[in-house]
Amino acid sequence: MNQGTDYITEEKKRALEEELADLRGPRRKEILKILEYAKSLGDLSENAEYHQAREDQGKLEARIAKVEEILKSSETVSGGGGDVIKVGSKVIIQKQSSPSAEPGKKEQKTYIIVGSEEADMALGKISNKSPVGVALFGRKKGDSISLMAPSGVVNYKIINVS
Repeated sequence: MNQGTDYITEEKKRALEEELADLRGPRRKEILKILEYAKSLGDLSENAEYHQAREDQGKLEARIAKVEEILKSSETVSGGGGDVIKVGSKVIIQKQSSPSAEPGKKEQKTYIIVGSEEADMALGKISNKSPVGVALFGRKKGDSISLMAPSGVVNYKIINVS
């Protein structure tokens, strides 16, 4: 698995295909109806409804092009598994003790490595191209990684990979 490649999961691929079908079908028809109505109002140079509909149409077509490009250029991967961290892997890392840390407290974080299109920190999904994703990619359970943070270097140990 090449870290520089753009990846999407099967789940994301299905979601993008559904979105594309909606954008090309119902959404496009809806905007065309709005455009026809706006044209019927007369003078297009001072017609706010027409200009808004044209702007919405431009955004829709741009989104269609973006989704098509993502689907065409991304490699689809299934869930993780295995010992080596790759796109789709669920990883648990533990912050290594620092002099300022509370004794006995080991901070753990769980991440799922995904392609950049799916990254969502709130859900624990990090991009394979993010600093943490780059540091984890290709590593195994038991390995240690170091990351540069605003407060300095932070060391983590990989507790589990699934």
